[in-house]
Amino acid sequence: MATLFVNAPAFITLLCCFLIESHQSSFDYDFVTCGSALKLINTANGVRLHSHDVKYGSGSGQQSVTGVDSSDDHNSYWQVRGKTGAVCTRGNPVKCGQTIRLTHVSTMKNLHTHHFQSPLSHNLEVSAFGDNGEGDEGDNWVIVCSSKYWSRSQRVRIKHVTTDHYLHVTGDTYGRPIHGQREISAYPNLNDLNYWQAAEGIYIKPTENKSRTAERDIDDDEDDDDDDEDHVGHDEF
Repeated sequence: MATLFVNAPAFITLLCCFLIESHQSSFDYDFVTCGSALKLINTANGVRLHSHDVKYGSGSGQQSVTGVDSSDDHNSYWQVRGKTGAVCTRGNPVKCGQTIRLTHVSTMKNLHTHHFQSPLSHNLEVSAFGDNGEGDEGDNWVIVCSSKYWSRSQRVRIKHVTTDHYLHVTGDTYGRPIHGQREISAYPNLNDLNYWQAAEGIYIKPTENKSRTAERDIDDDEDDDDDDEDHVGHDEF
């Protein structure tokens, strides 16, 4: 099955469908699933992962990624997709240790890091990269958590595959032209500033049949991620 990807108009349509469905029945599925479009909140600083069409004035010059306080900002939605070249079947729960991409819904660029320095803390710069949802291997991140699947109620870390750095918020604040927004960077060590939790979003619930078979049929790249799962399973929360 092809990976679901939504641009802004499709996102609005999906939102309408979700509101209709949620009116009919309550959403009681606990896990983050492939195809879901969600906000991610840094639990230490209380900011949501954000991007917009403002480029860094230094470093890579790519689209900036920041943290914002607002819970209703429309530029803070990211869609869960399979890692580069792989399928993440819509509605399947994301496993702890699974490699994914996070695609910014409004601009269709992927969460990305590399060896440029971040502007304020001089950690690694985090940017939004690619065109129409396609970038490169620097877009791949591992979900680090201690259970079997990524729970919406659980704090997780998001680890970059190439650099082994974690998505991180130091608390450093930008001036103009993005006054008050927080710097997002990638950091090499574990600490409380690189914990994230799923927040507001459009969560794709698997069908009843898929829920019963999820143990056997998670995604097409499960075997490729087994080593990641074994490695991150030792983290203590």
